[in-house]
Amino acid sequence: MSIITTIEDLRVLAKKRVPRMFYDYADAGSWTESTYRANEEDFAKIKFRQRVAVNLVDRSLKSTMVGQEVAMPVALAPTGLTGMQHADGEILAARAAEKIGVPFTLSTMSICSIEDVARHTTTPFWFQLYVMRDRDFINRLIDRAKAARCSALVLTLDLQVLGQRHKDLRNGMTAPPKLTLPNLINLATKPRWCWNILRTPRRQFGNIVGHASSVSDMSSLSSWASQQFDPTLSWDDVAWVKERWGGKLIIKGIMDPEDARLAVKSGADALIVSNHGGRQLDGAQSSIGALPAIVAEVGSEIEVHMDGGIRSGQDVIRALALGAQGVHIGRPFLYGLGAMGEAGVARCLEIIRNELDLTMAFCGLRDVRDVDSRILLPGTY
Repeated sequence: MSIITTIEDLRVLAKKRVPRMFYDYADAGSWTESTYRANEEDFAKIKFRQRVAVNLVDRSLKSTMVGQEVAMPVALAPTGLTGMQHADGEILAARAAEKIGVPFTLSTMSICSIEDVARHTTTPFWFQLYVMRDRDFINRLIDRAKAARCSALVLTLDLQVLGQRHKDLRNGMTAPPKLTLPNLINLATKPRWCWNILRTPRRQFGNIVGHASSVSDMSSLSSWASQQFDPTLSWDDVAWVKERWGGKLIIKGIMDPEDARLAVKSGADALIVSNHGGRQLDGAQSSIGALPAIVAEVGSEIEVHMDGGIRSGQDVIRALALGAQGVHIGRPFLYGLGAMGEAGVARCLEIIRNELDLTMAFCGLRDVRDVDSRILLPGTY
């Protein structure tokens, strides 16, 4: 573990250990993957101003996200099928986040259920919600999140229709996954992963199977799921969710200042500038590219977060410098999870924390709450 020094090290190891269909599910974009690539590439264009001869003792990364104290302004983003990157993946990731002191967000499309995660953690976590056609199921899901003491609801708005993800189509990555001959051959090369999966009872969508009407097992899930994402989703539905939930609400999937303005009008506590990791509209702007205009439009009225393309602590501080008050990471922690389980997620967060701290110091600051565009080289952002 001492040789793991970057998020890229974790990615390489995860690719070796996770079956191809599940690794590709996490590490891919839609269509030509141009937006997926831009999410990373646009960060690299932003350069820092290095400062010297300033007092750098007593540095602090502590901050708040939607009123919650955090060890650094970073949260684990909701990711579907996390428990297929490593057995019991959502539980392991939540425990690692709890130990480091950052929020964990459980996806509606998780393998471990809300109740599973609640039983294995003591710190309240966040829950991500998709509004589906079956509103009775959504009502029950919200009640379950309340019962599990979830401290914030992350409402995702950018999955009314599913983006075309070519790697998933080639791999037969459906719900449940197709056990084609190539997939079975690939599984045979991943004995560590197979052994861990066989040892856990958590191998299905824990928030859905046994809870949604007519979904009693994985075989009945596919037809249900294909009909559930709701193309009629509107801001009226957001208002309904906000009232039904009654707690902290974060709206995920905002990429345009006009939609940011509507998010403010909805009464949400925060929004996340996000293009779904480049997995929905290929050809859309990168998240970091969209961030400044959204901050300029609503940054004084609502807490603005972002996700997409974060691969280091330096990327985190770039986002903070452009006005984000929090950053969410998805693929980096999945790489850590696939590589080394809970210890890999913890290592991912340690790497990001160290890189964030050192970059802040080189830019002449001691408190992450003081980070702004002064640390960036003009003309590079």
